[in-house]
Amino acid sequence: MSLGFPIKSNKNEKIKEKMFYRKIMITEFGGPEVLQIVTCNNLPEPMSGQVRIKVLAASVTFTDTLIRRGIYPSVRKGNLPLTPGYDLVGIVDALGEGVENIGIGQRIAQLTVTGAYTEYICLDAETLVPVPDGIRDEQAISLVLTYVAAYQLLHRVAKVQFGQTVFIHAVGGAVGKALVQLGMIMNLKMYGTASLHHEEFIGHSGVQTIDYKTEDFEQILKEKEPQGVDAVFDPIGGIQLEKSLRILNKSGTLVDFGFQGMAQGKEGSVYLDFIKVLIWKILPWFPNAAFYDITAYKKRNPKFFTEDLQNLFQLLKDGKIKPNISKIVSFEGIQEAHRLVEQGKTSGKVILKPSSSQ
Repeated sequence: MSLGFPIKSNKNEKIKEKMFYRKIMITEFGGPEVLQIVTCNNLPEPMSGQVRIKVLAASVTFTDTLIRRGIYPSVRKGNLPLTPGYDLVGIVDALGEGVENIGIGQRIAQLTVTGAYTEYICLDAETLVPVPDGIRDEQAISLVLTYVAAYQLLHRVAKVQFGQTVFIHAVGGAVGKALVQLGMIMNLKMYGTASLHHEEFIGHSGVQTIDYKTEDFEQILKEKEPQGVDAVFDPIGGIQLEKSLRILNKSGTLVDFGFQGMAQGKEGSVYLDFIKVLIWKILPWFPNAAFYDITAYKKRNPKFFTEDLQNLFQLLKDGKIKPNISKIVSFEGIQEAHRLVEQGKTSGKVILKPSSSQ
Protein backbone atom coordinates (compact mmCIF):
# COMPACT_ATOMS: atom_id res chain seq x y z
CA MET A 1 0.00 0.00 0.00
CA SER A 2 1.81 3.12 -1.25
CA LEU A 3 0.63 6.40 0.26
CA GLY A 4 3.31 8.89 -0.71
CA PHE A 5 4.32 9.80 2.85
CA PRO A 6 7.85 10.90 3.74
CA ILE A 7 9.43 7.92 5.49
CA LYS A 8 10.64 8.47 9.04
CA SER A 9 11.12 4.82 9.93
CA ASN A 10 10.32 1.57 8.19
CA LYS A 11 10.59 -0.53 11.32
CA ASN A 12 7.49 -1.51 13.18
CA GLU A 13 8.81 -0.27 16.50
CA LYS A 14 6.71 1.26 19.25
CA ILE A 15 7.71 4.81 20.10
CA LYS A 16 7.56 3.83 23.74
CA GLU A 17 6.19 0.63 25.24
CA LYS A 18 2.95 1.12 27.17
CA MET A 19 0.60 -1.59 28.40
CA PHE A 20 -2.47 0.56 29.00
CA TYR A 21 -4.12 3.70 27.63
CA ARG A 22 -7.01 6.00 28.44
CA LYS A 23 -9.97 7.28 26.47
CA ILE A 24 -13.23 9.13 26.97
CA MET A 25 -16.39 7.05 26.66
CA ILE A 26 -20.12 7.47 26.92
CA THR A 27 -22.46 4.57 27.72
CA GLU A 28 -25.60 6.66 27.56
CA PHE A 29 -26.63 9.92 25.91
CA GLY A 30 -27.04 12.98 28.06
CA GLY A 31 -25.28 16.02 29.49
CA PRO A 32 -21.52 16.55 29.83
CA GLU A 33 -21.50 14.32 32.93
CA VAL A 34 -21.86 11.20 30.72
CA LEU A 35 -18.31 11.76 29.44
CA GLN A 36 -16.15 9.42 31.50
CA ILE A 37 -12.43 8.58 31.51
CA VAL A 38 -11.86 4.85 30.96
CA THR A 39 -8.55 2.96 31.33
CA CYS A 40 -7.96 0.12 28.85
CA ASN A 41 -5.48 -2.61 29.73
CA ASN A 42 -4.00 -3.28 26.29
CA LEU A 43 -3.07 -1.00 23.42
CA PRO A 44 -5.14 -1.53 20.25
CA GLU A 45 -3.27 -3.47 17.57
CA PRO A 46 -3.46 -2.37 13.93
CA MET A 47 -5.03 -4.79 11.48
CA SER A 48 -3.82 -5.28 7.91
CA GLY A 49 -3.71 -1.93 6.13
CA GLN A 50 -4.01 0.02 9.39
CA VAL A 51 -1.63 2.01 11.56
CA ARG A 52 -1.80 2.72 15.26
CA ILE A 53 -1.77 6.40 16.14
CA LYS A 54 -0.83 8.11 19.35
CA VAL A 55 -3.27 11.04 19.50
CA LEU A 56 -1.62 14.41 20.06
CA ALA A 57 -4.69 16.64 19.75
CA ALA A 58 -8.42 16.42 19.03
CA SER A 59 -11.06 19.10 18.57
CA VAL A 60 -13.90 19.68 21.00
CA THR A 61 -16.63 20.66 18.55
CA PHE A 62 -20.27 21.65 18.64
CA THR A 63 -20.99 18.47 16.67
CA ASP A 64 -19.38 16.43 19.46
CA THR A 65 -21.96 17.86 21.86
CA LEU A 66 -24.77 16.73 19.53
CA ILE A 67 -23.29 13.23 19.38
CA ARG A 68 -23.06 13.17 23.18
CA ARG A 69 -26.72 14.16 23.45
CA GLY A 70 -27.79 11.47 20.97
CA ILE A 71 -29.27 13.88 18.41
CA TYR A 72 -26.66 13.67 15.65
CA PRO A 73 -28.27 11.83 12.69
CA SER A 74 -25.57 9.22 11.98
CA VAL A 75 -24.72 8.40 15.60
CA ARG A 76 -27.66 7.06 17.58
CA LYS A 77 -28.49 4.59 20.37
CA GLY A 78 -27.24 1.53 18.50
CA ASN A 79 -23.74 3.02 18.44
CA LEU A 80 -23.32 2.96 22.24
CA PRO A 81 -20.96 2.69 23.99
CA LEU A 82 -18.73 5.04 22.01
CA THR A 83 -15.77 7.36 22.22
CA PRO A 84 -16.54 10.84 20.84
CA GLY A 85 -14.12 12.95 18.86
CA TYR A 86 -14.69 14.18 15.30
CA ASP A 87 -11.07 14.76 14.24
CA LEU A 88 -7.49 14.24 15.38
CA VAL A 89 -3.83 14.91 14.82
CA GLY A 90 -1.47 12.19 15.93
CA ILE A 91 1.80 10.38 15.38
CA VAL A 92 2.12 6.91 13.84
CA ASP A 93 3.07 4.43 16.56
CA ALA A 94 2.81 1.01 14.88
CA LEU A 95 2.19 -0.40 11.39
CA GLY A 96 -0.19 -3.14 10.37
CA GLU A 97 0.63 -5.71 7.72
CA GLY A 98 0.90 -4.41 4.16
CA VAL A 99 1.42 -0.73 5.03
CA GLU A 100 4.20 0.87 3.01
CA ASN A 101 5.56 4.39 2.49
CA ILE A 102 4.45 5.53 5.92
CA GLY A 103 6.73 5.21 8.90
CA ILE A 104 6.84 5.27 12.65
CA GLY A 105 6.97 8.87 13.84
CA GLN A 106 5.00 10.34 10.92
CA ARG A 107 2.50 13.01 12.02
CA ILE A 108 -0.94 12.65 10.44
CA ALA A 109 -4.45 14.13 10.51
CA GLN A 110 -7.83 12.52 10.01
CA LEU A 111 -11.56 13.12 10.23
CA THR A 112 -12.88 10.33 12.44
CA VAL A 113 -16.47 11.46 13.29
CA THR A 114 -16.16 9.42 16.51
CA GLY A 115 -13.21 7.90 18.36
CA ALA A 116 -10.71 10.76 18.62
CA TYR A 117 -10.98 11.34 22.40
CA THR A 118 -8.35 8.71 23.13
CA GLU A 119 -4.63 8.29 23.65
CA TYR A 120 -4.36 5.59 20.95
CA ILE A 121 -6.45 4.57 17.95
CA CYS A 122 -6.05 2.35 14.88
CA LEU A 123 -7.07 3.78 11.49
CA ASP A 124 -6.83 2.77 7.85
CA ALA A 125 -3.50 4.00 6.54
CA GLU A 126 -4.87 5.07 3.15
CA THR A 127 -7.22 7.61 4.77
CA LEU A 128 -4.52 9.61 6.56
CA VAL A 129 -3.25 13.07 5.61
CA PRO A 130 0.39 13.96 6.45
CA VAL A 131 0.94 17.05 8.61
CA PRO A 132 3.89 19.14 7.37
CA ASP A 133 6.79 20.03 9.62
CA GLY A 134 6.66 23.53 11.07
CA ILE A 135 2.96 23.38 12.00
CA ARG A 136 2.09 22.94 15.67
CA ASP A 137 -0.40 20.24 16.68
CA GLU A 138 -2.83 22.90 17.92
CA GLN A 139 -2.73 24.72 14.58
CA ALA A 140 -3.10 21.53 12.56
CA ILE A 141 -6.12 20.22 14.44
CA SER A 142 -7.85 23.59 14.06
CA LEU A 143 -7.96 23.05 10.28
CA VAL A 144 -9.12 19.43 9.99
CA LEU A 145 -12.87 19.90 10.47
CA THR A 146 -13.66 23.60 10.66
CA TYR A 147 -11.43 25.02 7.93
CA VAL A 148 -11.89 22.10 5.55
CA ALA A 149 -15.65 22.57 5.84
CA ALA A 150 -15.33 26.30 5.13
CA TYR A 151 -12.92 25.72 2.24
CA GLN A 152 -15.24 23.18 0.61
CA LEU A 153 -18.31 25.37 1.13
CA LEU A 154 -16.59 28.17 -0.76
CA HIS A 155 -14.66 26.32 -3.44
CA ARG A 156 -16.32 22.93 -3.95
CA VAL A 157 -20.02 23.55 -3.29
CA ALA A 158 -20.83 27.23 -3.95
CA LYS A 159 -17.83 27.68 -6.28
CA VAL A 160 -17.43 31.30 -5.21
CA GLN A 161 -15.21 33.41 -7.46
CA PHE A 162 -12.70 36.12 -6.53
CA GLY A 163 -14.37 39.41 -5.56
CA GLN A 164 -17.94 38.10 -5.36
CA THR A 165 -20.49 38.90 -2.64
CA VAL A 166 -21.55 36.38 0.03
CA PHE A 167 -23.74 36.23 3.12
CA ILE A 168 -22.68 34.15 6.14
CA HIS A 169 -25.10 33.23 8.90
CA ALA A 170 -23.53 32.88 12.38
CA VAL A 171 -20.40 34.63 11.22
CA GLY A 172 -18.98 34.46 14.75
CA GLY A 173 -19.18 30.66 14.87
CA ALA A 174 -16.29 28.31 14.14
CA VAL A 175 -17.05 27.71 10.46
CA GLY A 176 -18.23 31.30 10.06
CA LYS A 177 -14.87 32.66 11.21
CA ALA A 178 -13.04 30.27 8.91
CA LEU A 179 -15.23 31.38 5.99
CA VAL A 180 -14.35 34.99 6.75
CA GLN A 181 -10.59 34.35 6.78
CA LEU A 182 -10.76 32.41 3.52
CA GLY A 183 -13.08 35.04 2.06
CA MET A 184 -10.58 37.79 2.83
CA ILE A 185 -7.98 35.93 0.74
CA MET A 186 -10.46 35.97 -2.16
CA ASN A 187 -11.30 39.67 -1.65
CA LEU A 188 -14.96 38.82 -1.13
CA LYS A 189 -17.55 41.34 -0.13
CA MET A 190 -19.05 39.76 2.97
CA TYR A 191 -22.19 40.24 5.02
CA GLY A 192 -23.15 38.18 8.04
CA THR A 193 -25.37 37.78 11.06
CA ALA A 194 -23.67 37.94 14.45
CA SER A 195 -24.18 38.67 18.11
CA LEU A 196 -22.48 41.50 19.96
CA HIS A 197 -19.89 39.37 21.82
CA HIS A 198 -18.18 38.58 18.50
CA GLU A 199 -17.62 42.28 17.73
CA GLU A 200 -13.83 42.23 18.29
CA PHE A 201 -13.25 39.55 15.66
CA ILE A 202 -15.75 40.99 13.21
CA GLY A 203 -14.38 44.51 13.55
CA HIS A 204 -11.07 43.43 12.01
CA SER A 205 -12.52 41.24 9.29
CA GLY A 206 -14.26 43.66 6.97
CA VAL A 207 -17.60 41.84 7.31
CA GLN A 208 -20.69 44.03 7.32
CA THR A 209 -22.65 42.58 10.22
CA ILE A 210 -26.33 42.40 11.03
CA ASP A 211 -27.60 41.78 14.57
CA TYR A 212 -29.85 38.76 14.09
CA LYS A 213 -31.75 39.56 17.30
CA THR A 214 -32.89 43.05 16.34
CA GLU A 215 -32.53 43.38 12.55
CA ASP A 216 -34.10 41.72 9.51
CA PHE A 217 -31.25 40.50 7.33
CA GLU A 218 -33.51 40.01 4.28
CA GLN A 219 -34.75 43.57 4.34
CA ILE A 220 -31.24 45.00 4.83
CA LEU A 221 -29.72 42.89 2.06
CA LYS A 222 -32.45 43.78 -0.43
CA GLU A 223 -31.63 47.43 0.20
CA LYS A 224 -27.84 47.05 0.04
CA GLU A 225 -27.65 44.37 -2.66
CA PRO A 226 -30.83 44.76 -4.79
CA GLN A 227 -29.42 42.39 -7.44
CA GLY A 228 -28.79 39.73 -4.81
CA VAL A 229 -25.67 38.06 -3.45
CA ASP A 230 -23.67 35.24 -5.06
CA ALA A 231 -23.80 32.78 -2.16
CA VAL A 232 -25.42 32.29 1.24
CA PHE A 233 -24.00 29.91 3.85
CA ASP A 234 -26.63 28.86 6.39
CA PRO A 235 -25.94 26.49 9.33
CA ILE A 236 -29.21 27.27 11.10
CA GLY A 237 -32.05 26.61 8.67
CA GLY A 238 -35.69 26.69 9.66
CA ILE A 239 -37.75 29.74 8.72
CA GLN A 240 -34.72 31.76 7.70
CA LEU A 241 -33.73 29.26 4.99
CA GLU A 242 -36.39 30.64 2.65
CA LYS A 243 -35.34 34.19 3.51
CA SER A 244 -31.78 33.20 2.61
CA LEU A 245 -32.97 31.96 -0.78
CA ARG A 246 -34.66 35.30 -1.47
CA ILE A 247 -31.47 37.37 -1.08
CA LEU A 248 -29.62 35.43 -3.80
CA ASN A 249 -29.17 36.61 -7.35
CA LYS A 250 -30.46 34.37 -10.15
CA SER A 251 -27.18 32.46 -10.48
CA GLY A 252 -26.40 32.42 -6.75
CA THR A 253 -26.13 29.39 -4.48
CA LEU A 254 -27.66 28.70 -1.08
CA VAL A 255 -25.73 26.13 0.98
CA ASP A 256 -27.47 24.62 3.99
CA PHE A 257 -24.99 23.05 6.41
CA GLY A 258 -24.74 22.22 10.09
CA PHE A 259 -27.24 20.96 12.62
CA GLN A 260 -27.87 23.94 14.88
CA GLY A 261 -31.61 23.37 14.59
CA MET A 262 -31.19 19.98 16.27
CA ALA A 263 -29.40 21.61 19.19
CA GLN A 264 -32.49 23.76 19.71
CA GLY A 265 -34.81 20.75 19.73
CA LYS A 266 -35.93 21.25 16.11
CA GLU A 267 -34.85 17.87 14.76
CA GLY A 268 -37.84 17.61 12.45
CA SER A 269 -37.09 20.98 10.88
CA VAL A 270 -33.61 19.79 9.86
CA TYR A 271 -35.06 16.94 7.79
CA LEU A 272 -37.66 19.34 6.36
CA ASP A 273 -34.86 21.72 5.38
CA PHE A 274 -33.09 18.86 3.60
CA ILE A 275 -36.23 18.10 1.58
CA LYS A 276 -36.69 21.80 0.72
CA VAL A 277 -33.14 22.04 -0.54
CA LEU A 278 -33.61 18.97 -2.73
CA ILE A 279 -36.75 20.50 -4.26
CA TRP A 280 -35.10 23.89 -4.83
CA LYS A 281 -32.15 22.14 -6.43
CA ILE A 282 -34.42 20.37 -8.93
CA LEU A 283 -36.79 23.21 -9.85
CA PRO A 284 -35.18 25.39 -12.56
CA TRP A 285 -36.80 28.69 -11.56
CA PHE A 286 -35.09 28.70 -8.14
CA PRO A 287 -31.47 29.74 -7.55
CA ASN A 288 -29.01 26.93 -6.88
CA ALA A 289 -29.33 25.14 -3.52
CA ALA A 290 -27.20 22.46 -1.88
CA PHE A 291 -26.97 20.60 1.41
CA TYR A 292 -23.43 20.08 2.73
CA ASP A 293 -22.27 17.54 5.30
CA ILE A 294 -18.50 17.13 5.56
CA THR A 295 -18.63 13.42 6.42
CA ALA A 296 -20.88 12.47 3.50
CA TYR A 297 -18.90 14.72 1.17
CA LYS A 298 -15.62 13.09 2.24
CA LYS A 299 -17.03 9.61 1.61
CA ARG A 300 -18.01 10.61 -1.93
CA ASN A 301 -14.83 12.56 -2.63
CA PRO A 302 -11.98 11.34 -0.38
CA LYS A 303 -9.30 12.91 -2.58
CA PHE A 304 -10.90 16.34 -2.17
CA PHE A 305 -10.53 16.15 1.61
CA THR A 306 -6.82 15.37 1.30
CA GLU A 307 -6.21 18.06 -1.32
CA ASP A 308 -8.16 20.72 0.57
CA LEU A 309 -6.49 20.03 3.91
CA GLN A 310 -3.07 20.14 2.23
CA ASN A 311 -3.97 23.49 0.64
CA LEU A 312 -5.00 24.79 4.06
CA PHE A 313 -1.72 23.63 5.61
CA GLN A 314 0.08 25.69 2.98
CA LEU A 315 -2.11 28.75 3.61
CA LEU A 316 -1.29 28.40 7.31
CA LYS A 317 2.45 28.18 6.65
CA ASP A 318 2.18 31.23 4.37
CA GLY A 319 0.49 33.19 7.17
CA LYS A 320 -2.71 33.73 5.18
CA ILE A 321 -4.96 32.09 7.77
CA LYS A 322 -4.65 32.08 11.55
CA PRO A 323 -6.83 29.76 13.65
CA ASN A 324 -8.01 31.28 16.90
CA ILE A 325 -7.32 28.87 19.76
CA SER A 326 -9.43 29.61 22.81
CA LYS A 327 -8.65 26.80 25.25
CA ILE A 328 -6.61 23.60 25.57
CA VAL A 329 -7.89 20.94 27.95
CA SER A 330 -6.84 17.49 29.19
CA PHE A 331 -9.15 14.51 29.66
CA GLU A 332 -9.96 15.82 33.14
CA GLY A 333 -11.36 19.02 31.62
CA ILE A 334 -13.52 17.45 28.91
CA GLN A 335 -16.86 17.88 30.70
CA GLU A 336 -16.31 21.59 31.26
CA ALA A 337 -15.06 21.97 27.68
CA HIS A 338 -18.33 20.50 26.39
CA ARG A 339 -20.32 22.89 28.56
CA LEU A 340 -18.43 25.90 27.18
CA VAL A 341 -18.77 24.81 23.55
CA GLU A 342 -22.44 23.90 23.93
CA GLN A 343 -23.25 27.27 25.48
CA GLY A 344 -21.28 29.21 22.88
CA LYS A 345 -18.97 30.68 25.53
CA THR A 346 -15.72 30.25 23.59
CA SER A 347 -14.24 32.77 21.18
CA GLY A 348 -12.07 30.22 19.38
CA LYS A 349 -11.10 26.59 19.04
CA VAL A 350 -11.23 24.28 22.07
CA ILE A 351 -8.62 21.52 21.83
CA LEU A 352 -8.30 18.29 23.76
CA LYS A 353 -4.75 17.06 24.40
CA PRO A 354 -4.71 13.58 25.98
CA SER A 355 -2.82 13.73 29.27
CA SER A 356 -0.19 11.06 28.59
CA SER A 357 3.28 10.80 30.10
CA GLN A 358 4.66 9.60 26.79
